[in-house]
Amino acid sequence: MFKTLSNIWKVEDLRKRILFTLFILLIYRIGAFIPVPNIDKSVFDQINSEQASLFGVLNTFSGGALFQFSIFAMSIVPYITASIIVQLLTMDVIPKFAEWAKEGENGKKKLAQITRYGTIILGLIQAFATAIGFNRQYNFQFVVDPGFATYTMIAIVLTAGTAFLMWLGEQITEKGIGNGISIIIFAGIVAGFPGHIRTIYADQFIDSDQLFLNIVKALVILIAVVAIIVGVIFVQQGIRKIPVQYAKRVVGRKMYGGQSTHIPLKVNGAGVIPVIFAVSLLMFPVTLAGFWADKPWAQWVTKHMYYDQPLGMVLYVLLIIGFTFFYTFVQINPVQMADQMKKNGGYIPGVRPGKPTSTYITRVMSRITLSGALFLSIISVLPVAFGALAGLPRSVQIGGTSLLIVVGVALDTMKQIETQLIKRHYKGFINK
Repeated sequence: MFKTLSNIWKVEDLRKRILFTLFILLIYRIGAFIPVPNIDKSVFDQINSEQASLFGVLNTFSGGALFQFSIFAMSIVPYITASIIVQLLTMDVIPKFAEWAKEGENGKKKLAQITRYGTIILGLIQAFATAIGFNRQYNFQFVVDPGFATYTMIAIVLTAGTAFLMWLGEQITEKGIGNGISIIIFAGIVAGFPGHIRTIYADQFIDSDQLFLNIVKALVILIAVVAIIVGVIFVQQGIRKIPVQYAKRVVGRKMYGGQSTHIPLKVNGAGVIPVIFAVSLLMFPVTLAGFWADKPWAQWVTKHMYYDQPLGMVLYVLLIIGFTFFYTFVQINPVQMADQMKKNGGYIPGVRPGKPTSTYITRVMSRITLSGALFLSIISVLPVAFGALAGLPRSVQIGGTSLLIVVGVALDTMKQIETQLIKRHYKGFINK
């Protein structure tokens, strides 16, 4: 293990990438504490104590920037929403988008540009709604000198913060290690862990007359955390191999093909993206309802749509399953895979090339994706149930989702480091 860590610093390119990633994350953490102008922080302190349960998830994803109402208060939620919309539109909703999705790298660049524009538009809308909603909720004391010019300035600052985060994520992807957007979310969640631990300690151990029971609770929570980490690693590493045989072809005086290989289909091909999408989408109506807290419909939404309530939990599970299937089949198109195999003279033993091959791949993918989606759902829901039974504050009951994202992103990043080490003939974390 220690030898592997020392090998990382021996590879100049890898060392530069890791240092660059850490430098970007340092900028992100500094920005999380730069406040937005024209905000009365003393009023916002009331939000921290009274609305922690409502905005706890969004604050976790932003690394505490929301409760600081800093320039990164919206985190990259608008980018996630824009990504969902663009990917939905590529499913033959807009023919041009569907055409770009099939063009390979060039098409991906065009869709990425559309996603950036969508992020700015959604960011402006969310920024205006956030500033106006908070100000109305707290009797017009939150924003200093409220008016169109003030709201516009706050919206521009918040949107610029989100756009800057999006750019930082792209820089990590290009020049650093791993998926930049996922790593920024990872950094925000990890930054919140000490606060969650302090909250649990203050709530369960300080001046408590049930110290022994609380120690037992802490041990159960620790065992659950370890079980989640082991389970996530097990599923993330799980692969179903579909054998593929290539026929021999003679081109001129050379013979090509004839070798056997396989298609590696991951049990959870979508990674932690479905969990991020599901949390963002589920919290959207709850967040909106908080801006009209005195309305009966808003009170109903806040009471029943939160993920630790029966209705909210069911919707949470359904969203995770739906996004897992959606994102997996967006990444891997069985029809295109079957056509590519047919063109190259490949076939799956016992399955005819063409449509039967795509049908077979679809059936296999559906089965393993269902297993991965159910596992993600269980891992996301169980800690919420444990937290509710243990009487933990709502603000720390996001533990299951947080651990899923943290472990999933850590595994993906480790694999990229592994690849870089193997290229240069160093032993990595996994291969021995």
